[in-house]
Amino acid sequence: MTARKSPTGATPAPQSPDELEAMLAQALGKLPGKAGAPAGDEALGTPEPVAEEGAVQGAATGAGPGVAASVPASTPEGPRRCGLVAIVGRPNVGKSTLLNALVGQKVSITSAKAQTTRHRITGVLTQGASQFVFVDTPGFQTRHSNALNRSLNKTVLGTLPDVDLIVFVVEAGRFGPADAQVLALLPPQVPTLLLANKLDAVQSRAELAPWLLQMQQRRAYAEYVPMSAKSPRDVQRLLAIVEKYLPQQEWLHDADALTDRSERFMAAEMVREKLFRLTGDELPYTSTVQIDQFTQEGELRRIAATIVVEREGHKGMVIGEGGEKLKRIGSEARQELEKLWGGKVFLQLWVKVRSGWADNEARVRSFGYE
Repeated sequence: MTARKSPTGATPAPQSPDELEAMLAQALGKLPGKAGAPAGDEALGTPEPVAEEGAVQGAATGAGPGVAASVPASTPEGPRRCGLVAIVGRPNVGKSTLLNALVGQKVSITSAKAQTTRHRITGVLTQGASQFVFVDTPGFQTRHSNALNRSLNKTVLGTLPDVDLIVFVVEAGRFGPADAQVLALLPPQVPTLLLANKLDAVQSRAELAPWLLQMQQRRAYAEYVPMSAKSPRDVQRLLAIVEKYLPQQEWLHDADALTDRSERFMAAEMVREKLFRLTGDELPYTSTVQIDQFTQEGELRRIAATIVVEREGHKGMVIGEGGEKLKRIGSEARQELEKLWGGKVFLQLWVKVRSGWADNEARVRSFGYE
C-alpha cells in the first residue's frame, strides 16, 4: 500500500463551538446562522432524500471552517484510486448497516444482538475511478474473555495497521467506556474519521454541539461526520469525504466485485443472521453456523448447514414447536440468498449441541474463526 498521509487540502477539525455548529448545520444540509448565534433547540429532522439515484450530493457551501464539504466523485477518466477503509466501533453501533449502505447491497449481516459480526468482512465499491475497499470488523469485546471473543478481538487488532483510513463509528451524542476502549486501540498514524451515527435519533441540535466539542478533545480526528447510515444522502456525502483519503494506485478487485468472501461463507452468515433475528435474546450469541455441503447445479445452489449451540435447551429454542422456528430461519435465509445470488437455493438445516465450543481454541478455529 502507498504510504499513508492526510490528503492535500483536507479541512482541519473544527476548533470552536461556532465551527462545530457550522459543521453540524452542514451535516443536516442547512446553512448555519450568524457566527456566535445560539444553537437553540431547533429540531434536527432528517435530510432531504437524494434527488437522483447514486448521485453525490454536495453540502451547502460556505458553511465555515471545519466543515467537511462534499466533492463530486471522480470520473472514470481520472487517476485511479484505491484504499482500505476500516469500519470500527463497539458492538451494535451500526457498523454492518453502514457497510451495507456504502456498498449498496448486503454483504455483512445485522441484528439487534450485539457481536453479530464475527469476521473481517470486506465490501467493495467501485465508483468512477475510485475503488473503496471497506472492512467491517467485529465490535471489540471487553465483557467476556472466552476463546471466541479473543479470536474476534485479534481480528480487529490485526486489521487496523494495514488500512489507509479508519472510520470510528459511535452513536451521536453518546460515548461510553466501551467506545473509549476501542478508541484507545486505534493506531495514531492512521487518519481517523469520527462518524457520529444515528443522527436521526438526536432530538435537538443543542444536544450535539457540546458533545462534539468533547469528542474533539479526546483525539485529533481527521474529520467529523455526523450522519445516519439510513440516509442515502448522508452515505453519498461520506463516500465523497472518504474518497479524498484513497491513495492513487491500481484497484485491488474487479470493477464489479462486491466482496472478497465466498458464497459458502455468505450462506453461513445469512443463516446466522436469521437465527439471531428470530430467537432474539433467548439464544446466547455463542451459537454459530457451519456449512456441511455446498454444490451448484446451473443456477441452483444446494446447501446443507448445521446450527451449533452450546446446550440442549438452546436446541429446542432454535427448532421451536413442531420445528416451526427452524423452518422459518431456513425460509428467510433462503429468500435472502436467492435475492443476493439471483438464482434458486435449496437449503437444509440441522441443529447440533457442542458444549463449551466457544471456549475451546481448537473448536473455535475449526468453525472458521482466526
